Order: sequence, then C-alpha cells, then structure tokens
Amino acid sequence: MDNKGGAGGNIGAEAAARSPADGYTLFIGFNATHGANLALFGKLAYDPVADFAPISLLAAVPNVISVHPAVPVNSLAELVALAKSQPGKLSYASSGNGTSTHLAAELFKATAGIDMLHIPYKGSAPAVGDVIAGQVPVLVDSVSSSTAHVKAGKLKALAATSLKRLAVLPELPTVAESGYAGFQSTAWVGLLAPAGTPRPVIERLHTAVLDVMALPETRERLAAFGGEVTTSTPEEFAAHIRSEMARLGKVVRDANIKVN
Repeated sequence: MDNKGGAGGNIGAEAAARSPADGYTLFIGFNATHGANLALFGKLAYDPVADFAPISLLAAVPNVISVHPAVPVNSLAELVALAKSQPGKLSYASSGNGTSTHLAAELFKATAGIDMLHIPYKGSAPAVGDVIAGQVPVLVDSVSSSTAHVKAGKLKALAATSLKRLAVLPELPTVAESGYAGFQSTAWVGLLAPAGTPRPVIERLHTAVLDVMALPETRERLAAFGGEVTTSTPEEFAAHIRSEMARLGKVVRDANIKVN
C-alpha cells in the first residue's frame, strides 16, 4: 500500500495513471479523483477516463445531515423552514472545501431552495467537534463520523443522503423520504488499473474483488461504520464515473466552488 495523499487524491491518481499497465499497480479511486476534481481544479495531470481501466465499484458511504441538540428543529422540513426564515445566516460545517460532504450540502441547498453559510474544516474531526461544542449549528458529514455522536445524543440527526435508510441508524429518514424524491449524495470508492491493462487481467481482478466483497466479514466491517458494498462490472463502473463527473461537475459550477 502506497498512500500518496494530497490535492484531493490527485497526486495518487497521477502516480497510478503513470504506472505500468501490468496489473500489479492498482488505484483506489473515489468521488473526488473520478468525479468532482476536474470541475474543482479546472485542470488535472491525469485523465479520469482515458488514463484508467475501471475494475469495480467497492463501496458507498452516505452522509448525514444533523444539528446541535439545542437547534430548535426535529426534522429536515423544520431545518429548511428555519434556513428560509434567515437566508444566509444559518451556517453548516463540512469536512472541507470541495469534499463529498460539502458537495452533498450544496446539492441539498439547491434542491431545497435554501441558503446556508458554509464553514469548511480540515477534516471531519474538527467539524464534528465544533458542532458538538455549539460553534456551528448544522453538520453535513459522513455516517461513519456522525453515528457514534448521534447515538450518544451529542448530535441530532435529521436525514441520511442515501436512497435507503441506514442499517446503523434505521429510524433516521432519508432526504428522499423527507420530501425530496430521488435525492442521493454519497461518497464512493472503486478499484481501477492504469489504462492499457490487458482485459484478461482486468477480468481476473474483477472476479477476485467480487469474491472478497461477498464475504460476510467484509460486509459486516463496512456496515459497522455505515458503508455499503456496491460492486459493479467494469463497464458499469466506467459509466458511473462519467455520470458522476457530469453530476458533481454541475454541483461545483452551480455553487461556484473553488479549491485553488
């Protein structure tokens, strides 16, 4: 495992794209490297489509919209009403500018027709910490970072951004159930190889991925923090990447999000 962090995953993606296409260097791509980053950065040192051979989606991790317990709302509808009563004054925390949590919040703002002030943090921990401390009233963050605090009563969860309810928070309605049919905004990860990797190698890797992701312990490990196994064919993953680049690119442009 070679963890090349930085630039929203772009450094690792570029390194993987330039690696030999022999099946021995693989890349864990996600909704930034193969979704929003082209729109966020304007120019990349790799092509998310042409430089990679998709193998399979691996998992999806939804986000949760929650508030500090003192905020006088108990549903997403009440939060929307509160935001509409004070346009631009209600603030929300995310794990960072251009992250999946930021984009999920901006997509919801556009869908609900509300204006909230974005407070970006450098990661989930400080964002969650400040909302729990009452410094920021609203939080949009991953289910993995939010669940323990929701169960402890430190956060009041209002909705999940997945299409179906979360196994770890089964009583929590989805945004779609809360009056915004079809709404979905989740983080995802998938496995890719450098473009030009022979098809028999891709097929062998795909078979191995399906075997591992079907194991009960894999599903249980992911479910423990709100993740869901989401496998696909290489062709389905390729279509998903193109779809996400278009969808997230629109969110970035409509909200005028900049990271540089």
